[in-house]
Amino acid sequence: MDNQNPYNSYNQQAQNNGAFGWDDEIQAESSFTLLPAGDYRFSIKKFEKARYEGGEKITACPKAVVTFEVYAPDGNTVELTENYLLHQKMEWKLSEFFASVGLKKKGEPVKMLWSPELIGKQGVCKLIVHTYKKDGEDRQTNRIDKLYPSYDQPVLAPPQTQAQPAQQSWTAGQW
Repeated sequence: MDNQNPYNSYNQQAQNNGAFGWDDEIQAESSFTLLPAGDYRFSIKKFEKARYEGGEKITACPKAVVTFEVYAPDGNTVELTENYLLHQKMEWKLSEFFASVGLKKKGEPVKMLWSPELIGKQGVCKLIVHTYKKDGEDRQTNRIDKLYPSYDQPVLAPPQTQAQPAQQSWTAGQW
């Protein structure tokens, strides 16, 4: 056996997957932000292909785990994650998703495009405040209630950011 400390060897292996080593330095604090219910711009930050193991109402099927970056009017962003089950019973939700980012036209079929081109696509969503209990305590979080189709999005003021030029104009479905 070598003289390497087994507790510290994990630190070197974990650098690429987000895990901390026992002696690593940390700094980040909770950055949870609860946005008021309403309409917000979003962009697709990432998605992962996964598997839904099935339940009472929907059988086992592939699922997409989509991370949305939602832009508050003050320029802050919030990440929200939604699951999209690739199942006939959830076809309406899949259609809503692809229409919201301009990949599905009204009344027309679309081939689902679960590829890197999806990253960065933008749209407008309606957020709600969801209340739930955890450990006997009432808590709240944001949830996406609706994704507006790109051809029928509400007009929103652009989010405030320090780097944004004042003369930039925004139109529904594009920014």
